[in-house]
Amino acid sequence: MDIVGLGVDISEIDRMERALARHPTMRARVFTDEERTYCDRKARPAESYAGRFAAREAVIKALGGYRNRGWKDISVVRAPSGAPAIRLAGNALERARTLGVTDVLITFAHERTHAVAFAVAVRS
Repeated sequence: MDIVGLGVDISEIDRMERALARHPTMRARVFTDEERTYCDRKARPAESYAGRFAAREAVIKALGGYRNRGWKDISVVRAPSGAPAIRLAGNALERARTLGVTDVLITFAHERTHAVAFAVAVRS
């Protein structure tokens, strides 16, 4: 397995909470149905949304950036084990294929004020 790229991002949870309150359509514009269902079931949805937003940014960095990004080109899904995983579509998937990326690994960390995501783009 070769590492193609790394990316990390941090998102302020309170800022996400304010953004979601100010922009009622943000949830549907930025996050997939699956992500919204998961996040909205949590005691503090903004924490999970902040983690997913940070994941998108971390994956973009791991892929070295790309043009014409769509918010839903990168989404967080749950593996059968419950672990988070990345699903690529659209231009993100095209960029990954161009680089020979076969998987993007993701991990999160949350604490009271921030969510952090770390992504590793790999090829087998």
